[in-house]
Amino acid sequence: MDFKLPELGEGVHEGELVKWRVAVGDLVKDDQPLCDIMTDKATIEIPSPFSGKVIALTSKEGQTVSVGQSLIEYEGTGSSATTTKAEAQKPSPQKSTVAASTQTASAAPSLSASSSQDVLASPSTRKLARESGLNLGQISGTGPHGRVLRSDVEQLINGSTNASAQQSAYSNKPTSATRGETKVAFKGLRKKIAEKMRLSKDHAAHFTYVEEADATQLVKLRAQAKEIAAQQGIKLTYLPFVMKAMVAALRKYPILNSSLDEANNELIYKHYFNIGLSIQTNDGLTAPVVKDVEHKSVLEIAKDIQTLVDKARSNKLTLDDFQGGTITLTNAGSIGGLFATPVINYPEVAILGFNKIFKKPVVKTINGVDKVVIRDWTYFSISLDHRVVDGAIGAEFMKLFIQYIENPNLLLLEAL
Repeated sequence: MDFKLPELGEGVHEGELVKWRVAVGDLVKDDQPLCDIMTDKATIEIPSPFSGKVIALTSKEGQTVSVGQSLIEYEGTGSSATTTKAEAQKPSPQKSTVAASTQTASAAPSLSASSSQDVLASPSTRKLARESGLNLGQISGTGPHGRVLRSDVEQLINGSTNASAQQSAYSNKPTSATRGETKVAFKGLRKKIAEKMRLSKDHAAHFTYVEEADATQLVKLRAQAKEIAAQQGIKLTYLPFVMKAMVAALRKYPILNSSLDEANNELIYKHYFNIGLSIQTNDGLTAPVVKDVEHKSVLEIAKDIQTLVDKARSNKLTLDDFQGGTITLTNAGSIGGLFATPVINYPEVAILGFNKIFKKPVVKTINGVDKVVIRDWTYFSISLDHRVVDGAIGAEFMKLFIQYIENPNLLLLEAL
């Protein structure tokens, strides 16, 4: 029988086969992960809708496969029609373990030290472990490729902890090596980033505008609000304030909150503000979306950011987390640098770069006298699609945006 790639989500018709989790000859159980498929939005774990033996793998790692394209030939019961969109959209733990050699089903589970987020296990197994007070990250599974089975959890509940299992990190391991060189497969998130960057550079006519800002008042306001946020268990950075300032300026210059539909020759103005946030993970850069920024408080935005960062770094982002973006914010300030020339998240027309805040001596006129004072200083850089946004408009937007950054209390006057 033939198992074909199921639907991956609305508007998603293909993806890259990043990793096989089974091999020819494997005996596969229902709901066992077969492979990881990376789309433009997220990595999706494809579960098995059948129980049986793998006869052939009809697609290769690194290959782009379309919905309906053959993945596996197998002998057994079940059919590809039983795989629903909801099942296909289970998040894939890209850092999950892949055993160096397959273990026998007779081996018993043992305790090990690992994160439960990195463990291969079905939702029902996770639920049983959670309800039993067990950490999946401490269980060495006896299933294929180190997968924690329901029986593993049940044995531990019943006190059986006799054997151990192998574990090894799932990463882009070197496929070949020569003297002085290491060759690594260019695939997965790194390849997807490359494709999106190339798409942006091939279509958008990039130009970048840089402006400096006195962030002294912003630093003071954030310091005051940080204590209130901490009492609610929220980590408050500068990003929520920057996002609110972006919305305030975008309301006057809505063309920066648009996208160009080249196929229909239409410029689409967005009357909502969903701001993508570039997040660096161990696997590469990703940009999930903080939605409805205009309707949320600074603390609500901070909570959303915290959730997205946690999901990104544990590989739990879903397709929905990437949809609906209207403009993107990228922040390298925690690392350093004065400013950068970020690449537009196509088909958006603008991306704003937020850089480090640092102490700087500047000349200020105080009571008619020029004095050198120490201020908190920063730079913002915005890359724009010159086909859509003129340089003057970009400069005017930045001028207004900087006013809100330098006088953050003005944001209180903005209507929701």
